[in-house]
Amino acid sequence: MKVLLTGAGGFIGSHVARELVRRKHEVHALVRPESDLWRVSDIESSLHIIHGDLVAPTFILQPAAFDCCVHLAWYVEPGKYLHAAENKDWVVASLRLVEMLKEVGCRRFVATGTCLEYATSDPPQGESTSTSPSTPYVRAKLELFGALQSIGIDIAWLRFFYQYGPAEDPRRLVPAVINSLLRNQEMKLVPGDRVRDYLHIEDVASAVGAVADSKLTGAVNIGSGIPVTVREIALKIGEEFRRVDLLKFGAQPYAADEPHDLLADITKLREGTGWKPRYNLEGGLRQTIEWWKGR
Repeated sequence: MKVLLTGAGGFIGSHVARELVRRKHEVHALVRPESDLWRVSDIESSLHIIHGDLVAPTFILQPAAFDCCVHLAWYVEPGKYLHAAENKDWVVASLRLVEMLKEVGCRRFVATGTCLEYATSDPPQGESTSTSPSTPYVRAKLELFGALQSIGIDIAWLRFFYQYGPAEDPRRLVPAVINSLLRNQEMKLVPGDRVRDYLHIEDVASAVGAVADSKLTGAVNIGSGIPVTVREIALKIGEEFRRVDLLKFGAQPYAADEPHDLLADITKLREGTGWKPRYNLEGGLRQTIEWWKGR
């Protein structure tokens, strides 16, 4: 299958690129000219690189017939993306992209949603759980998902829950805890008692690949289906280092827009693709710790 992949230089996108190559697809990676592709340096020779800026009004996709597009590019600066004005730009850019792809005969568009679309509810959250535009980021995602329904090609909407693993932005939870303990520094954390759903990034990528290869349409949850709290994750990392004493729970307050309990119902993903994860949480955290030690 000939696949157009956006966001290949990012955390999720780089692992998805590797997964699509593993699945023997012809992967055309659309990246900004200034992008640092260090995350895919090991497979760059297996990718067909296309340079272009999706949010530039002048961007035109050169005519080429793609069977599928996996659209992962978005503005995701940690600490900023939830309320960023750039979210509106990405709605426009994404709709322009899918229209260009439709014109060249692309028949499947796999786009990126988020578990934050779900309104406050008791977990687990299934694809039919009600949604709520709680932040500009979520509002933009829901606007895009709604607009895609009338495009006229198959749409799969990936609602990602939480991820961790090698090559993650060091400002995010798991690498922040790991790196603090590697330096023997205290890690100030929120109380960490709210339920979350964390999935190792290689399993996230294999799930995306499975959806791309399937006939699933509409929203599809991408998660583990196993509840865990931030406290439990941090403690598991602390136990690996034997430095639980450096973890200071409650030293940071929850953000005002911090969601309550989130847990993926992955019945649709599992039954629609036969997907199974490779890592449990303990094994995935150990592998991630070893990766950071090697850095």
